Amino acid sequence: MKDKIRLFLESDLLEQYLLGTTTTEQSLQVERYIAMYPEVRENYMELQENLEAYAKLHALKAPEGLKEKILQKIRAQRSARRKFLRYAVAASFAALFFAGSSYFFWNQNQNLQQENAIVNNKIRTLEADMREQLEDVRNQFIVLNNPQTRKYLVNGNKKASDLKAIAYINPVKKLSYINVRNLPNLPENQCYQMWAEVNGEMVNLGVLRDIDDKDKLLALPYAEKALGYITIEPKGGNSTPTVQNIVANIRY
Repeated sequence: MKDKIRLFLESDLLEQYLLGTTTTEQSLQVERYIAMYPEVRENYMELQENLEAYAKLHALKAPEGLKEKILQKIRAQRSARRKFLRYAVAASFAALFFAGSSYFFWNQNQNLQQENAIVNNKIRTLEADMREQLEDVRNQFIVLNNPQTRKYLVNGNKKASDLKAIAYINPVKKLSYINVRNLPNLPENQCYQMWAEVNGEMVNLGVLRDIDDKDKLLALPYAEKALGYITIEPKGGNSTPTVQNIVANIRY
């Protein structure tokens, strides 16, 4: 029985249930375990508290003024549509006298359709970004709370001795993250850039900015026996890593 409970706790069903991503069958199984086994119930309550705290700490805010901009677009659309309807009614009575006006209204309709398509595309893009950010928060929560996650301390070499980072690797969920805790100052014409060597291919993970949130996790591409690097590059980043300027190695 203990093995059964242990295997259940080592799975990610509790995390998935908390995030609402389980199937109906999986949800029934989780609820049955919570009701039957105090150990599972206690773990569930702890995960729930951790998730609430983590969600509050990393609450995602929409860009400043985005909601108001979308509402203004919608109001403008409605106003333009009402205006178009008034023009259309007037045109129905004057069509015999103003045949050329039909092109004007057709053009107005085309413009309205284009504006509507632009607003809809922006909303879809925003929704996709929010889904992606929510998935990233879910993965971070799993990595930080799953007992099978391995934790590695990363220190800089002589070129950046004060560089400090922590890598979190979960081989079961195939998730990798790094938390850069400290970046030594560089001249204005240089920057730190992160790389990952995955299956023999070097992947550019982007320039590391000044740290404004020391608890922020950066996603790493997962692969068995992968390597990660932090290098010093010219300002703006480089297309390939400068090997002689490697300041930290990350093995995961």
